Amino acid sequence: MAVRIEHDLLGEREVPAQAYWGIHTLRARENFPISGLTIGNYPALIKALAQVKQAAARANTDLGQLEADKSKVILQACDELIAGKLLDQFVVDVVQGGAGTSTNMNANEVIANRAIELLGGTKGHYQVVHPIEDVNASQSTNDVYPTALRVASSYAIQDLLKAMAHLRSAFEAKSFEFRDVLKLGRTQLQDAVPMTLGQEFRTYAVMLGEDEARLSEAMALIQEVNLGATAIGTGINTDPEYAASACRYLAQITGLPVKPAADMVEATQDTGAFVQLSGVLKRIACKLSKTCNDLRLLSSGPQAGLGEINLPARAAGSSIMPGKVNPIIPEVVNQIAFEVIGNDVTVTMASEAGQLQLNAFEPIIAWSLFKSIQHLAAGCRTLTDHCVVGITANRELLERRVRSSAGLATALNPYIGYENATRIAREAIATGRGVAELVLEQGLLDEAKLTEVLQVEVLTRPHRLTTVRRAS
Repeated sequence: MAVRIEHDLLGEREVPAQAYWGIHTLRARENFPISGLTIGNYPALIKALAQVKQAAARANTDLGQLEADKSKVILQACDELIAGKLLDQFVVDVVQGGAGTSTNMNANEVIANRAIELLGGTKGHYQVVHPIEDVNASQSTNDVYPTALRVASSYAIQDLLKAMAHLRSAFEAKSFEFRDVLKLGRTQLQDAVPMTLGQEFRTYAVMLGEDEARLSEAMALIQEVNLGATAIGTGINTDPEYAASACRYLAQITGLPVKPAADMVEATQDTGAFVQLSGVLKRIACKLSKTCNDLRLLSSGPQAGLGEINLPARAAGSSIMPGKVNPIIPEVVNQIAFEVIGNDVTVTMASEAGQLQLNAFEPIIAWSLFKSIQHLAAGCRTLTDHCVVGITANRELLERRVRSSAGLATALNPYIGYENATRIAREAIATGRGVAELVLEQGLLDEAKLTEVLQVEVLTRPHRLTTVRRAS
């Protein structure tokens, strides 16, 4: 294999001649064989890095810190990365020491070598375009990496919001479809009072809507960036106008409302916005998992469980039990939720571990957030398309259970009194007879009034009480 010789402060090394990355990336590949996943597996991060480099190049050119001919090819190389090219050249592991320096240098080297090619030069001839002096001009890993992470997270969050809205719409459609399906609600897994299946499914839609709002708020927090802070937030080695200019360009390039942090020193060391975001992701995970627990429980059976709803059959459920079908789609979303909750612990610990003017553990924060966001988005789409849209209700079973349940006694309490309702409920449980049957038999209500009280709209929502009887 043809090689070229590159050098850094530790000495010289052979680099594959055709590689766009260089010696800094080579050392990172050797130093961090951790996850087996490279940063190239996260195109949004590479896109964000290229956009940060573009913004920096434009600001530096305006301020006379970068020659126009170099700026032109750097911008062109970044355009190619934004378009998704050269992802295979981003080869450092996502989990790395050095606060993201290896990721930043991988980007610097790829952009520099592609820019050199565009000028007709040979890779590694950094006197043409230098990875640090030109591509990284007015920058430090400590402002580039967190800024890119915030931009990439914003893109990923937008995708998650779309996936959540897709799932919410599916639950809303089911809520409308099941609006007249009477069933028995439960508290502590015990029979409670009547409700509609539509009300139950609307709850899942409302929970998602609330979390969409919280996620949008968290996204707004991470769009405050420290670009221009350089090493520790003091802006050393930058023009006084650079930070504001670079942020303006970054907003134009990304289409995101990014803005410079009010205090760059604080912003360079503080990862609180990532903790906030991770906490919202955990909240989403918890509520999605609870919803999936409900779907599995409501569909349990089909003969010896609740059996109130039917989930679409997606695969044979057993290698030994013929005819068995399992709730595999809710199960996979449950597992995504477990992962997200664990990732939140990682983000929390990494944020807490920051020291003085920098948090060195942003790479594990980045990886944890990307996994959580991507897997939640995939989980929402999977749950929608392979489960929720195909759910059906066992209407006759649900109505029969309501009519025979002692839970009806609660609805009759305002009309027959608590003592009578309690006695009727106990008798219904003991004898297996229906509440309505016992009420009529004992003359507590006439048939017309009982029919009125047991209408769906009376049983499942507030209504004005009439001819109340407080019998004892």
